[in-house]
Amino acid sequence: MNQKQVRKVRMLGKILFVLYIVFLVYFLCFSELYGRTGTVEEYRYNLVLFKEISRFIEYREELGTFAVFANLFGNILIFVPYGFFISVASHSRGFLKTVFYSFVLCFGVEIFQLFTRVGSFDVDDILLNTLGGVLGYILFMICNRIRRKHDVRK
Repeated sequence: MNQKQVRKVRMLGKILFVLYIVFLVYFLCFSELYGRTGTVEEYRYNLVLFKEISRFIEYREELGTFAVFANLFGNILIFVPYGFFISVASHSRGFLKTVFYSFVLCFGVEIFQLFTRVGSFDVDDILLNTLGGVLGYILFMICNRIRRKHDVRK
C-alpha cells in the first residue's frame, strides 16, 4: 500500500471513529431501549468487581436471554469498534495504550452516568468495556497482519 492509500485508510478510520463515538454517546446516554431517558430517584451502583456479572449468570433464566446477552456480551461488543478504530486512526498504537484509552473512556462514561443518574455506575461495565476495546485492538492487529502479507505478495 502506498502512502496515499495509507492516508486514505487512516482518514476513513478517523471518520468512522467519529461516527462511532457519536453512536456510542447516543447509545450510552440517550437510548430509550436501555432506559437512558430520565434520571432515577433511587440510584444504583456497583463497586464490587464481578458482582453484576455473577448476578446475571446466576439469574440468567429469570432475567432472560436478551438481558444477559445485552449486559455481558453487549458491554464487550459495543467497545470492540473503539479498540479497532483507535488503532486505525492513530500513528502510535499498542496494546497497553489501547487498554489505557479504553479504560479511560469507559471510566468517563461510568462517571457521567453516576453524576447524571442516567444508567448506573458499574465496575463490571468498566471491565467488560475495556475487554471489548482490547478485543478491537486484537482484531485490528489480525487485519493489519493480513493486509501486510497481502501487500508483500504484490
